[in-house]
Amino acid sequence: MAPTLTDVAKGANVALSTASRAFSDPGRLGPQTLRKVLTVAQELGYEPPVARATETATGTGAETATVALVVPDIANPVFGAFVKAAQGECRHRKQTVVLADTDLDPDREREVIAHLKERADGLIVCSPRLDADDVLNICGRTPAVLVNRETAGTDCVIADAAHGMRQAVEYLAALGHRRIAYVQGMRRSWSNAHRVDLIRTEAERAGLDLELLGWQSETVAGGTAAAASVMASGASAVITHNDLMAFGVLTGARALGLSVPEDLSVIGVDDIPFTEVSQPSLTSISVPMARAGTLSLQMLGQVLAGERQIPRTHRLPTQLIVRDSTGPATRAPRHEPATPAVPATPAIPAIPATKDAS
Repeated sequence: MAPTLTDVAKGANVALSTASRAFSDPGRLGPQTLRKVLTVAQELGYEPPVARATETATGTGAETATVALVVPDIANPVFGAFVKAAQGECRHRKQTVVLADTDLDPDREREVIAHLKERADGLIVCSPRLDADDVLNICGRTPAVLVNRETAGTDCVIADAAHGMRQAVEYLAALGHRRIAYVQGMRRSWSNAHRVDLIRTEAERAGLDLELLGWQSETVAGGTAAAASVMASGASAVITHNDLMAFGVLTGARALGLSVPEDLSVIGVDDIPFTEVSQPSLTSISVPMARAGTLSLQMLGQVLAGERQIPRTHRLPTQLIVRDSTGPATRAPRHEPATPAVPATPAIPAIPATKDAS
């Protein structure tokens, strides 16, 4: 039996009239009450009558809307791809785009969202450093779509690393690797925490030892700084949080006199354009951020046009792209000697000098 509005009201612990206003006149409810009702409706799978939703839409005028895009680091090509696709969709919809870069700083992110919510009809917050509830509380009544951050009560687009990470770990196992490392991104990154959970599960399933290395800046410099730790871990293969960090590991490995992939296999995440021209070309988990940019604008547009009230979460699959930075495991892990140690040859005692020695 399909859930009813009464079920939603009971689940949200609000009056039936309050639940009804969430779909007929949401402006009369406070942001937290509205979000609570929509969250329960989303969890129950409740859908309001289409005709009613269309008739009662306040209708910001999706074709004249101003949309704010908030990204953590526009210098990272993966977010550049996201922004370019989102801008293209806005141009198609004749919408105005405002772009803000938070420089991976949660305080800056809080400031930017608070500033833009009063000036934009809707926000798209990509890979936020703040907790999802914090983001939504700052947004208040302004409709928002979260990208690479999952929560109930608002639309979300997730580039789900599950499939790509499983392929990567299984691929390394097939190449004979038995000990792998993962270089983490920044501590407040939801994507990083999600990938840590995934690689732990997949390494255990494949019977591989996993060395989880500490948080690093999500840059080339962060990967370079992690290279020595990768080698000290005894791993013969490493997966990094993103491609920029993988480039840094390649640089650091060369500085340590190692060859990739002969001494160390390296896999990044994102599959940014530079992966094909790096030396060696980088094996990477392709993340569909351009598709995420387009889809997030489409979802926000539906809300602004009053076509839909119930939040949705879209998961986009990822895919391993194999290139030259990965190969068969050819060396034993550093914590285990490759061959039995050979006893040292005993020293020959010195011959005492005689009185006749010159």
